[in-house]
Amino acid sequence: MAARPTVLLVDDSPELRAVVGARLRASGLFEVVGEAGDGGEALMLAHEHQPTLVLLDTSMPVLDGLECLPLVLAVSPDSKVIMYTGFQASGLSTRARELGATDFIEKGAPLDTVVERLWSHVEASSAQPPAPRGPALRLARPDDQSAHDQQLVAEHLERYREVFDQATIGMATMTLNGSIVRANRALVEMVGRPLAHLVGLDYGVLTRQHGDQLDDALARITEGGADEATFEHPIEDEDGVRTVRVTLTPVRDSRGAPLYAFAQVQDITTEVELRRSEEVFRLLVTAVKDYAIFMLGVDGRVASWNAGAAYIKGYSASEIVGQHFRVFYPPEEQASGHPEQNLEVALRDGVHAEEGWRVRRDGSTFWARVVITAVYDESGRHRGFAKVTRDQTEQRAHEEERRRALEQQAHLLAVTAHELRTPAAVIEGAVDMLRDGQDLDPVEREHILDAMSSSALRLQRLLTDLGTASDVQAEALALAPEPVSLRSVLVSSVERVHAAHGAARVQVRIDQDVELVADAARLGQALDNLLENAVRHGRPPIVLTGERTADGVRMSVSDGGPGVQPRLVDRVFDRFVHAGPTAGSGLGLYIVREIARLHGGDARYLVDAGRPTFVVDLPVRAQVPRS
Repeated sequence: MAARPTVLLVDDSPELRAVVGARLRASGLFEVVGEAGDGGEALMLAHEHQPTLVLLDTSMPVLDGLECLPLVLAVSPDSKVIMYTGFQASGLSTRARELGATDFIEKGAPLDTVVERLWSHVEASSAQPPAPRGPALRLARPDDQSAHDQQLVAEHLERYREVFDQATIGMATMTLNGSIVRANRALVEMVGRPLAHLVGLDYGVLTRQHGDQLDDALARITEGGADEATFEHPIEDEDGVRTVRVTLTPVRDSRGAPLYAFAQVQDITTEVELRRSEEVFRLLVTAVKDYAIFMLGVDGRVASWNAGAAYIKGYSASEIVGQHFRVFYPPEEQASGHPEQNLEVALRDGVHAEEGWRVRRDGSTFWARVVITAVYDESGRHRGFAKVTRDQTEQRAHEEERRRALEQQAHLLAVTAHELRTPAAVIEGAVDMLRDGQDLDPVEREHILDAMSSSALRLQRLLTDLGTASDVQAEALALAPEPVSLRSVLVSSVERVHAAHGAARVQVRIDQDVELVADAARLGQALDNLLENAVRHGRPPIVLTGERTADGVRMSVSDGGPGVQPRLVDRVFDRFVHAGPTAGSGLGLYIVREIARLHGGDARYLVDAGRPTFVVDLPVRAQVPRS
């Protein structure tokens, strides 16, 4: 019998590799000779095995799929590379084929389709098809239940794509090295290039020699662990040069490793031009309270002083006229000569504008928007500088709040999209295999069932947390309190943890069972989040304790890990705060605290005997507020 064609699987999701690998082996048509989780590992395995086929993911750490593709063909020139991706974008498949890919398959496709597409690329003359070990391959027909399930997944993906494509601001999905793999219509119109030219293009090409800013931003979210990075750059189209602001947000896997970057691109040209025109207009205003408007001599000494300057900076005219304007700057900027540099720039360019901290007479600081304009007389002789200062402290706080809100929204969208894609693909593939009755050995069958269970619980927890957070935000979260045993609440939560993490071990300590009036389901949700944090981010031993207190009951979860970073301790229960570099949506601990408070209790974090501990205190009877 002729040897079966060999396949190398390359994908950063171990669950997806398990499902696809099992299906390929079960078909009896292929031999899976290796699995890789990133592009670097794929190159070594391709060189070692010289596989017939390589099934290659698009976005991975170390090297993304588009970068890895030509390198794989270089080390294994006889291999056929088939791209296997969660992205669907016009031009991406074309770009992949230009780089040498034989085919392009979306992860939403049924596994039978994947097997048949791979087999279609095996040379018929090289070998006769080996006898399959299981039933013959069958493509899903429109009336099959599998086709119906596939349609549900496709509808979910399509809704996400519609939101992406119809957004009014430019959006793009990039690899971790900055290559564009998906762009929406708004971005295509903004940059003035066809979509086919954007897919596979390094975004740095669009920045007009500001690619170092893109590299720095990508480094901050991939190597520095930042959850958002923003930079501005000029962009050129047929109408001229405009300015855009780019906000990058990493999309991470369940372990917190970045998979790819989500970019929002906003045209701020109008904003910049309007700001400049406003600054010119303010120079004409001589006596307003909201602006400090005064003249400087050619040497930088204050020559005039208006009411707004006295109000904002705290000096009277008699106190400040004649002094050098460096007194308005912080000591470190005075020492570096920054005030004098500002005058030099204004003299060279005619006007200089900046924002920064300034110092009042009493030593307090404020965030200032400053415009310095060189002033000349009719003969062209330089007579000094006009300086306009506005207190922007409150506006800066509002801008920071708006930026945080945008960051939270972008993070939640990115996490939700990523958290849904891989579990959906795992469950769909596993269900198809089990329904078709493929001849799986016990170990493979157990792996498939474990992957299905883990993915289902992952989806369920994400959906439950999103729904609860939404209800809390809308003040619509309701409790259904009833008598419940403290022991039963704790034991049920431990059983759920064991179902999701078979290797996890949790010690339960209950000195005395207590009956309390509470919403058992909500308490279970709170404990599930605490135990999930301990399993994912802590270390054994994990201990779940329930005990009676003078005021009610106390439930606590502790582990042997390093605990919460000191800088996050005061905010660890706030919404969207990440308690570590591998955090998910940032909703878990927020939900724990809100559930405790709805019962009339509270949640807190402490270090008890050197062990990080999360504590939930509740009254014996839930003190549910009336609507």
